[in-house]
Amino acid sequence: MSTMGAVFSIGQQITHQRFAYRGLVYGVDPVFLGSNQWYEKMALSKPPKNAPWYHVLVHEADHTTYVAQRNLVAYAGEGQIDHPMLASYFDGFENGRYLAISGSRT
Repeated sequence: MSTMGAVFSIGQQITHQRFAYRGLVYGVDPVFLGSNQWYEKMALSKPPKNAPWYHVLVHEADHTTYVAQRNLVAYAGEGQIDHPMLASYFDGFENGRYLAISGSRT
């Protein structure tokens, strides 16, 4: 699946602009691929469905999230992510980026 137009990539840390949490991108969808029911319930600001959306491991939490590109900015710090699913998707950290396990979601 192409991730054309995506600003962020797998292994990159981000910060949510509205909710101020830090996270780690573990998947990229070129457009919104969730259900309309979820979108209506969760996407309060109605971000565009025809732009990239990201699967994110939320730092210091047990959950993941699905976030529109317009709500994210690159994380500028040097800290690492603490998440129980980290080892399911990544097997290293190098030069400020996480290294995806071969065969992880794209």
